[in-house]
Amino acid sequence: MKKIVLLAALAIFGVTSVNAQKDSKKAAATKVVSPKVDGAGMVFENETIDYGTIPHNANGDREFVLTNNGNKPLKIESTQGSCGCTVPQKPEGDIAPGAKGVIKVHYATDRVGQFTKTVTVKSNAAGQETKVLTIKGNVLPDAPTPATESKS
Repeated sequence: MKKIVLLAALAIFGVTSVNAQKDSKKAAATKVVSPKVDGAGMVFENETIDYGTIPHNANGDREFVLTNNGNKPLKIESTQGSCGCTVPQKPEGDIAPGAKGVIKVHYATDRVGQFTKTVTVKSNAAGQETKVLTIKGNVLPDAPTPATESKS
């Protein structure tokens, strides 16, 4: 009889512990909300884009997605790549409060090897007029081609 009571108590304790952990994880996941800003705001989904390992001359186009978390329109004044191989394109027009915008970036994948480049974004965002974003990855060289035999 003692064993049955002890087993029942352990089962109840185990079930309540598991449910409590599930509830706290759900609460933590739903709390991811960007704070509101007085003026224009700028929050990026990701501030770094990792291309990973890509083949030579692969598609070098990627996008940084941002949200205006302020109460005034956000104007992206300029975007500047850290070198000529990184070409960003700013969104046209203003981004309304609560709306999303996209900064497109093209990296020249004809350059073989590892890379880490930056994109500097200038805007009217309150307290964050300049934001530096990063792209990184590794461009593989072309696979060696088998030597062709020459006929004499």
